[in-house]
Amino acid sequence: MTARFAHASLVAVLVTLGFTVPAPASAATATAAATSCYGGAVTVHYGDVLDFGPYWTTSRCNDINMRVVGGDAEYVVACVKFAKTGVCNRWTRVGWAWTTVATDVLDGTKFTVPNGVDLEGSSATIQIAF
Repeated sequence: MTARFAHASLVAVLVTLGFTVPAPASAATATAAATSCYGGAVTVHYGDVLDFGPYWTTSRCNDINMRVVGGDAEYVVACVKFAKTGVCNRWTRVGWAWTTVATDVLDGTKFTVPNGVDLEGSSATIQIAF
């Protein structure tokens, strides 16, 4: 019996018994997840405050992501400061493409985002998705 036939037989038995079998993940699924994550992004302006936030992570994103969307800065440097520890995780250079600044963050986690621009006097509009 081939592995493909055995898998198909198992799926048929499970469906007959009333179980549902999830469809395999696809590129479309990954794109939809990224869209919903980035679709909830907040837009902030460098210089308005010392630290952006506080924010609380949501189920929209598994990570905390940032990108520059305006201004004359080529990039910003940022970290995620979790309220529980009060310290930055690591400083990350963030340009005009989405960049992950913290990974696998639990939903409901309170954080702020300290940041700086590439050159003193530069401006930046930033999006943060969480």
